[in-house]
Amino acid sequence: MSAPADGPGETAGLPRPIVAIVGRPNVGKSTLVNRLAGGRPAITEETPGVTRDRTTHLVEWRGRDVTVIDTGGWLAAERGTDPLSSAVSAQAEQAVAGADVVVLVVDATGAPTEEDLAAARWLRRSASAAVMLAANKADRLADLRQPEVELAEWHVLGLGEALPVSGLHGTGSGDLLDAVFAAAGDLGEEQHSAPRPPAVAVVGRPNVGKSSLLNAMAASQRAVVDERPGTTRDAVDSLITGPDGTVYRFVDTAGLRRPAKVRAGASTEYYASVRTTAAIEAADVVLLVLDAAEPIGEQDQKLARQIVDAGRALVLVANQWDRVDVERQEAFDAERRRQLGFVSFAELIRTSAATGRGLQRVLPAVDRALAGWSQRVPTSQLNAWLADAVAATPPPLQGQRPVRLRYATQPRVCPPRVVVFGNAEIPEPYRRYLERTLRERFGFGGSPIEVGMRVRPRWEQRRT
Repeated sequence: MSAPADGPGETAGLPRPIVAIVGRPNVGKSTLVNRLAGGRPAITEETPGVTRDRTTHLVEWRGRDVTVIDTGGWLAAERGTDPLSSAVSAQAEQAVAGADVVVLVVDATGAPTEEDLAAARWLRRSASAAVMLAANKADRLADLRQPEVELAEWHVLGLGEALPVSGLHGTGSGDLLDAVFAAAGDLGEEQHSAPRPPAVAVVGRPNVGKSSLLNAMAASQRAVVDERPGTTRDAVDSLITGPDGTVYRFVDTAGLRRPAKVRAGASTEYYASVRTTAAIEAADVVLLVLDAAEPIGEQDQKLARQIVDAGRALVLVANQWDRVDVERQEAFDAERRRQLGFVSFAELIRTSAATGRGLQRVLPAVDRALAGWSQRVPTSQLNAWLADAVAATPPPLQGQRPVRLRYATQPRVCPPRVVVFGNAEIPEPYRRYLERTLRERFGFGGSPIEVGMRVRPRWEQRRT
């Protein structure tokens, strides 16, 4: 289904060079990435350990593109005693394995620590890419006119001269990118012209198995998994290659909590929810992951409504299906009809990330949802459908005047929008009837569709 995390499938189609930003916790890696990307794509906070997964960001510099991978704080194996810290460090190691250039970020305001020395030894020993040293927070140095003097002590790392940068103010960021391209050589001279892969966002409540599902599909530890809810915070990109060679860009997202659960002032949770919402808006298809062992609740309904309102194609994934008995399976199907009946157009895939059940059906379901999302129906066929629908059930009278629906056309796809022209507005129940018959005739599986109304008065009224 996919290429390994460190193989060609992980970076296929991404602009080169690929730059991994690594370092010990809380040296400002994500702040520097935000400065390079010209926005705030990475979550930052004063608390160490905010970034956990490795996240991909596209940066343009002097007409050339570069892929920057932000990572969590790396700790040597003997120091990362917590399983979650070890998993975060493993993500950084995988990013280094697939990079063309590695930038070790250190804190310019302090002296080299044991963690910095351990990271330098690790990179000198295992990194096959060019390794550079960036001293972040250089704007706080005592003598800004001679930063090389202030940073002389960092030569002990054995990685050459430290480049002074400031992720907060942008000082030295251009020099850093120039040095990256110089170290990468000819990589990036020819930019990729291939069409972008379909974007698939993986969303759901916390701890329903989104990251486990992504890792199982990618056949690698692409996202950090932990039993504690809220492990994923950033939106994590992963390129997955299907059996036919089609590349998909999957985006693992943080679990969306109810607004009351997001504490006031908890910027990490707030920005995580913002990233998830942005991932839905930018996606072509959304996988709404449900925990088959838990009742479908109000938050699942709200997520489904948010996806439909955004006009994204939708596939429902009932994960952890191996944990439910026959009675729970029947209850789940009843809950789906009752709670998620308004997205009955979405295909349901029953999966288990632990056993691999149903994973081979996810990408075909994504393809079918994409086909429905981009489907266009010729006007002649739409008019034939409208005539049959009106003949079977005429629209209700408006006052004492009959409503005449003259013709229909489809002005838009992704998502499909069909506009019906008539002499008066139609009530919402009849609009739903038109949508149902439209699906019965043409399908549009996996995609929301919008049936609009354009009122044109009779010729006599227009002439007057």
